Amino acid sequence: MSSLSTPSRLLSADVLRVGTAGLRTRPLRVFLSALGIAIGIAAMVCVVGVAGSSQAGLDRQLAALGTNLLRVAPGHDIQGQAAFLPPEAIPMIGRIGPVTAVSATAELTASHVYATDKVPADQTGNLRVLAADLRLLSTVRAGVAQGAWLNEATAKFPVTVLGATAAQRLNVVTVSSRTQVWLGGRWFTVAGVLEPAALAPELDYAALVGWPMARTGMGFDGHPGVVYARTEPDAVRDVQAVLARTANPAAPSEVEVSRPSEALTAQEATDTTLDALLLGLGGIALLVGGVGVANTMVISVLERRSEVGLRRALGATRGHIRLQFLAESLLLSCLGGVGGAVLGIAVTTAYATSQGWPIAVPVWATAGGVGITLVVGVIAGAYPAWRAARLSPTEALTAP
Repeated sequence: MSSLSTPSRLLSADVLRVGTAGLRTRPLRVFLSALGIAIGIAAMVCVVGVAGSSQAGLDRQLAALGTNLLRVAPGHDIQGQAAFLPPEAIPMIGRIGPVTAVSATAELTASHVYATDKVPADQTGNLRVLAADLRLLSTVRAGVAQGAWLNEATAKFPVTVLGATAAQRLNVVTVSSRTQVWLGGRWFTVAGVLEPAALAPELDYAALVGWPMARTGMGFDGHPGVVYARTEPDAVRDVQAVLARTANPAAPSEVEVSRPSEALTAQEATDTTLDALLLGLGGIALLVGGVGVANTMVISVLERRSEVGLRRALGATRGHIRLQFLAESLLLSCLGGVGGAVLGIAVTTAYATSQGWPIAVPVWATAGGVGITLVVGVIAGAYPAWRAARLSPTEALTAP
């Protein structure tokens, strides 16, 4: 009698066994239900992972380029007219103690660059011609993809260096001594092609000529258009505060000072809106997956009423039945969650590698995704488990 009065127990191993048994008998339905969960988790992991990898790539890029570059440009006067920087702005900025490098460019608005002299004058391709100081590349930390940069000799002659985009639009594929473009009404030899300049993107769309050549042969008046100043890293704010007064002491209000690295950071920040949208879509996919799991479990209860009745007749309690179907729901959701996390990491890795970014998938995103699936599993399986437990043995065994 004592053995008959002992309450039946369901061990953890038994819960796992009976939970997986129901899933193994319906593999296609289980796969489709888990797929909804997997898509939602994969979307969330991808959004967080791609955003993290992008940020890591930006941090690495800024570490290489430096955040201590300042850009000085003319603004507008009190009447709204375009202002000018004095020719002395470059050496005056160079005298600021913490400034380690200074260079400048100036747009030659009367000159345009074309692939040949047969191109109509109005088809400029949105390219500009810039007079460039020889220290420009070292100041902005840009590189040469092909050929060579201007030097003391070539800066005095009709020689140009093309930005990355300008070279593409002018169909300059390789650089040799015979590579020429039609610039300012005469032929210029192309000495080199630059790599994309992250901190000075205006250089990508320009044909750069030497400062002396622009002064002697192209009507350049010597007023710099943009001055770039590289400072000591811990003195950026202090230098930024005095640059306007130093560049144009007579009219500091007509000078605009900016920090190119902040523009890169701001551009990165704009991606957060898209990230939020994608997270929302991932949440919707996860909700749809949860509904799919609930639907699967409800149908499973209806199909397995005779099984429930038999187990109840053999001594299984309502708690055992609830635990069985709740375990099935949790296992189904966990299967989708783990699969989604693996898929999200794989997609993030592939995309980050294609962009040349470091792979950065936060552990909290992966662990959180799997944790969310467990919550979804509990919620989705609660009603079907309760409904299964409410079936009486007689009703379940006599059900059609």
